[in-house]
Amino acid sequence: MSNITIYHNPKCGTSRNVLQGLRDGGVEPTVIEYLKNPPDRATLEKLIHDMGVPVLEVVRTKEALFKELGLDAAGVSDAQLIEAMLAHPILINRPIVVAPKGTMLVRPSERLKEIFP
Repeated sequence: MSNITIYHNPKCGTSRNVLQGLRDGGVEPTVIEYLKNPPDRATLEKLIHDMGVPVLEVVRTKEALFKELGLDAAGVSDAQLIEAMLAHPILINRPIVVAPKGTMLVRPSERLKEIFP
């Protein structure tokens, strides 16, 4: 078992590239297909905290559901965004990589080198 975890969507090109980059680097990460096995609240909140980014940065704002749910309205709270991601994991941006050097939303895939040698 690796000490690197990737929250992965196999339908996402960036996510596939990052997974391949880890494998090319000699690592077989723990792969969590988050659409099949979504994180619970504590895990999602910890990932966001560990990334040190605003909650909105972890939301797929280009997903149609984002607008359908009214999440593009002014004054939407972090708590509302987290609730939406828990209810609709497709709204979680990807891939999120947890490595010894840190936790990061690796978009674009070139950012992988910031936490993985």
